[in-house]
Amino acid sequence: MSAAPTKSLAETAAEFGLKREEFDLIVRRLNREPNHVELGVFSVMWSEHCSYKSSKKHLGKFPTTGPKVICGPGENAGVVDIGEGPDGQKLACIFKMESHNHPSFIEPYQGAATGVGGIMRDVFTMGARPVALLNALRFGDPSHPKTKRLLGGVVAGIGGYGNCVGVPTVAGETNFHRGYDGNILVNAMCVGLADADKIFYSAAPAPGLPVVYFGSKTGRDGIHGATMASAEFDDASDEKRPTVQVGDPFAEKLLIEATLELMASGAVAAIQDMGAAGLTSSSVEMAGKGGVGIELDLDAVPQREEGMSAYEMMLSESQERMLAILKPGREADGQRIFAKWGLDAATIGHTTDTGRLVLTHKGETVCDVPLAPLFDDAPLYDRPWTAPEPQPRLDPASVPAPADYAEAVLKLMSAPDMASKRWLWEQYDRHVMADTLEDSATGADAGIVRVHGTKKALAVTSDVTPRYVQADPYEGGKQAVAEAWRNLTAVGADPIAITDNLNFGNPERPEIMGQIVRAIEGMAEACRALDFPVVSGNVSLYNETNGAAIPPTPTVGAVGLIADYARRADFGSLTGGETLILVGETRGHLGASMYLRELLDREDGAPPPVDLAVERRNGDFVRNLILSGQASVVHDLSDGGLIAAAAEMALASRVGVQLMNREDIPAQAWLFGEDQGRYLLAVHGADAALAAAEASGVPARVVGEAGGDVIAVPGLFSLALERLRTAHEGWLPGFMGA
Repeated sequence: MSAAPTKSLAETAAEFGLKREEFDLIVRRLNREPNHVELGVFSVMWSEHCSYKSSKKHLGKFPTTGPKVICGPGENAGVVDIGEGPDGQKLACIFKMESHNHPSFIEPYQGAATGVGGIMRDVFTMGARPVALLNALRFGDPSHPKTKRLLGGVVAGIGGYGNCVGVPTVAGETNFHRGYDGNILVNAMCVGLADADKIFYSAAPAPGLPVVYFGSKTGRDGIHGATMASAEFDDASDEKRPTVQVGDPFAEKLLIEATLELMASGAVAAIQDMGAAGLTSSSVEMAGKGGVGIELDLDAVPQREEGMSAYEMMLSESQERMLAILKPGREADGQRIFAKWGLDAATIGHTTDTGRLVLTHKGETVCDVPLAPLFDDAPLYDRPWTAPEPQPRLDPASVPAPADYAEAVLKLMSAPDMASKRWLWEQYDRHVMADTLEDSATGADAGIVRVHGTKKALAVTSDVTPRYVQADPYEGGKQAVAEAWRNLTAVGADPIAITDNLNFGNPERPEIMGQIVRAIEGMAEACRALDFPVVSGNVSLYNETNGAAIPPTPTVGAVGLIADYARRADFGSLTGGETLILVGETRGHLGASMYLRELLDREDGAPPPVDLAVERRNGDFVRNLILSGQASVVHDLSDGGLIAAAAEMALASRVGVQLMNREDIPAQAWLFGEDQGRYLLAVHGADAALAAAEASGVPARVVGEAGGDVIAVPGLFSLALERLRTAHEGWLPGFMGA
């Protein structure tokens, strides 16, 4: 019997996700073939997930600086200035969003849980205490056989990890569409607070310093996770379960406290969490950013399993692990802190002046490669792209009106995307730490978390409308940024900066690359116009199964500052007798709308255009009304238009609403149109607000009043609020069998 043929190194490289030309480039960089360990190291560092090789050219279009930006893209998270703290010290907000899409599809509980754990490490590795979590979730059609299991597992994973660590989940969004049947999206965001003069960075400052590993032991979970995150799925994707990490939130809590105490001790010269690509990426990035070399003795790595190879240790993505470079002579201080918190720790190497990554194992050198090709010389692609075909604008009059407006409102507000997510939110601890002032479940357009010891609060949100981006990536990209800016504005916050999570399909397909390019360009234009820089982010590509890509989903996470949280707004405190004012102009755009999709089963038409100058003018006006105390009940208009905003306001407040009809545009366009740059306000006495709007050149009109127990448009329909509540809150528990 003949022996099985031996695989060539090039074939192994292909299994690791490297193309033949990339393998040949590695050989040229090294002037020899890599060994198995070196090939593994190159494969993860050159993966799309770690190198951004398809997107880096276009990410440079984002504005990344501003008067409040302390640190923009390139570090573990973005850092912005939020002014003075309780003792007069300068405070910073540190935040980032990342994806855990592929792991969550394969193993939803652990995929989502470790996504939460990983994004928290990105924030506290820079010296911040995490104070808020957000998530943006996209699932397939509810009728798909996997959707219920995936939703249940992801929500349990997010709650199970975040609740145990003790950080509140205060905002997010959850959508359903058949385009995510084969590839769900789980985007996690963390926000933290730190003293601005105590920010920690990852660049190794000098050779000759000890490299210390601390946290949980290294196991075989998550090996090649970064590579898996950079590949498409197929029918055998379930077999990739071994590449999903396993999280321990209690170990993470110990790790947070030990890391912050280590930083406070003054022993840290540089620090990095072990996230995607584990020990490989953390060591390579620390040495590469500092322009030094690094040598590691893998025998010293704390190991959870017997007989681990050098390859397995370097590529493992076991969770709750950190890598620190300490100042000379400070190892004992570190060991004392690690012992106090019950963490495994070891000095596993030192920095050098060689500019090389050198690994030893069992007395042998198993890797000796220059750092430059790994850190900043990965292949970068200028991939060909084709601009998407523009969708035609829909004449509102050409879109049929509903036969029964009451039934239309019921159907819209109980549709999966619009229905209450109470079942989901009740599984998250939203008020642990006792600083949450508002969350997405209680009727505000953004989560609000108090800055302890001050009158300040952070407002946080995540937003994107994938159907707009699908119809027109450029306008959809603008709208994602504008809606995030609008949601912060609607609670009275001054928008500061964004992080992003760019979720797309295979960039090697020109039509997908076209979505990426145009969405980034639209986002960049909005960021410039709104003084809303990008300070961190993540790119998640190859989100497709058997060649079917997800809808383009460039999620925007945003942070704003409320100077005095006594002057803030929500949409859940409407009272009877208040007048409803609509700020912004309504033309009745129904292209790519929820009305079109949910009522008419159509997904055509151009999305509503975004006029950024109008967004700025209208938003600044509304924010000034909130800050001056003239408005405290505010809701931005988005999915479902005016009727949806009014219904959400009424349901959150348990107060009925009567809206006026308009004669100059069709009723379905007036009520369901999704024109941008609009806000619904409730005020006692409209004259002052209307006069202020006129003085500011802002379109504003009275559109109704609050009171009673129905939502109604005289002459069109009247719908009992409790009937609407039953439909709105009943869909998700009914779907989950809760």
